[in-house]
Amino acid sequence: MSEYHIPVLLRESVDALEIKDGGIYVDATLGGGGHTREILSRMGPSSTLVVFDQDSDAIENAPKDSRIITVHNNFRFIANFIRYHKIEKVDGILADLGVSSHQFDTPERGFSFRFEAPLDMRMNNTGGIGAAEIINDYPVEELTRIFKEYGEIEKSRAIATQICSVRQSRRIITTTDLNNAVEKFLPANAEHKFLAKLYQALRIEVNGEMRTLEMFLKGAGKTLAKGGIMSIITYHSLEDRIVKNFFKSGNPDGKSESDIYGRKDSPFELVNRKPIVPDEREISMNTRARSAKLRIARKL
Repeated sequence: MSEYHIPVLLRESVDALEIKDGGIYVDATLGGGGHTREILSRMGPSSTLVVFDQDSDAIENAPKDSRIITVHNNFRFIANFIRYHKIEKVDGILADLGVSSHQFDTPERGFSFRFEAPLDMRMNNTGGIGAAEIINDYPVEELTRIFKEYGEIEKSRAIATQICSVRQSRRIITTTDLNNAVEKFLPANAEHKFLAKLYQALRIEVNGEMRTLEMFLKGAGKTLAKGGIMSIITYHSLEDRIVKNFFKSGNPDGKSESDIYGRKDSPFELVNRKPIVPDEREISMNTRARSAKLRIARKL
């Protein structure tokens, strides 16, 4: 559904999978189903597509197709669910790591600073703690770490201290409460950029995104058949660095394992040495594509 989410780098990311009849593929991030529908359009009748999403809204909007296996769960469990469905190996895995347009544009989900809404940001809105609990209950040291590590925000300690000061007199419950709490740190002519980093940092913490990505990549590597393709779209430097390291070394931390002779080999071959990025036309049609990077690797 184009109203739900505009898929980024659609042709390039699906082309990378080299889809063949009878193949088994995974869309690890169903979202609005744009990539899923494109994969289905290229699959033969004997192919299978496994789709993952922890968001119940996404699952409800999944395409109805007999070739699809739908998994309502976090993609970090990819290896477990592939085994559960008695699939030995898959031929291609696609993951679009961005937050869907639907999540950003649904005010009550609390992902965007543009709307007055409860501070939530949970991708799985049926459990776990939301951003409000983090903002109101985490100590200043933890807030500082989150802002610095996940948002790469300057003056992270001062911002965390300010939030802790504000919450002593009143709880910070809504997006507007948070925006007002950090108002004095908003740089002139760059308020949106600052708030985008702040909300990104909170969203990553709420959903454990970095650890989840590392678990997904390890599971995907085990699940992929020899010669199979991984096609991964990232949106910020933290997750892009993890994907880049994994493709180069086989480990999210970038440390290559050595054989008995001390030789360091990666289990993957890079298909594109440099990431593929959207062209100006795509960015003009969908501004959320501007930070996207596509990395592709083949399992050796």
